[in-house]
Amino acid sequence: MARSITPINEQVIVITGASSGIGFATAYTAAEQGARLVLVARSENTLINITELINENGGEAIHVVADISDRDQVERVAQIAIARFGRIDTWVNNAGLSIYGRLDEVSEEDHRRLFDINFWGIVHGSLVALPHLIKSEGVLVNLGSEVSEAVVPLQGMYSASKHAVKGYTDALRVEIQEVDQTPISITLIQPTAVNTPFPQHAKNYMQKEPKLPSPQIDPADVAHAILEAATSTTHHIKVGAMSKINTTMQNLLPSLAEKLSAKQADKQQYDEPPRNPDGALYIASGGGNIHGSGGKELCH
Repeated sequence: MARSITPINEQVIVITGASSGIGFATAYTAAEQGARLVLVARSENTLINITELINENGGEAIHVVADISDRDQVERVAQIAIARFGRIDTWVNNAGLSIYGRLDEVSEEDHRRLFDINFWGIVHGSLVALPHLIKSEGVLVNLGSEVSEAVVPLQGMYSASKHAVKGYTDALRVEIQEVDQTPISITLIQPTAVNTPFPQHAKNYMQKEPKLPSPQIDPADVAHAILEAATSTTHHIKVGAMSKINTTMQNLLPSLAEKLSAKQADKQQYDEPPRNPDGALYIASGGGNIHGSGGKELCH
């Protein structure tokens, strides 16, 4: 069934993980295009600052403090969005983080916490959003990764969680769009490495400060892909050349892909001690940065 497509300047968009990185970049870009926004994260002070920044520049945004691993808190996000704006057109499940460390060294507690956020957070957001998106013929956007198909060493459970996100999103799309013929769109975004504070927010078991391998794309590139998904009907969007290369390699030449992936182990560490080994796995990071170390800070 064909669905009507609502332009960004007429949309109400919910964005989780809006306090930094891709989420912040998406919020800022969507606000510039006239969307009304519901910004979600655990970092209250940062969300307040970002909301004020958007509203002072002519946008319209509200914030909701929530931990997406808790279904009740996600339900509250939707209730507040509907109470304020009356509808939800696009829901972006962006919030997520990582753990740097060998799979046989990371505690089970930490592994489970990672899945609670990266996988169950997306499940909660998807199921809470669906009834509202069906009404608006809207769009569900779930953030996967190139490691939804490939893998990276020292971030093994992150890779596993993103594989799970892809499996869940694809199955949900088949059930809702294909079986039920519901006029909504369910899209998986698969970026390559993005220049965000992602490594600083990760829990770190290594003896050195974590980093992302190069090349890295700008968060704005992912924001544009998300907003493209919000105004189209598409299944997957791979963002960045390396996402396309690495996933194709994994699917066509898996043995070679694994050998090349192994070379990334040493490229994920700075030659300095860890700055914040606990990261944001259990406690909000504070956020406020779109880019990673040395990048531009837009919110204080």
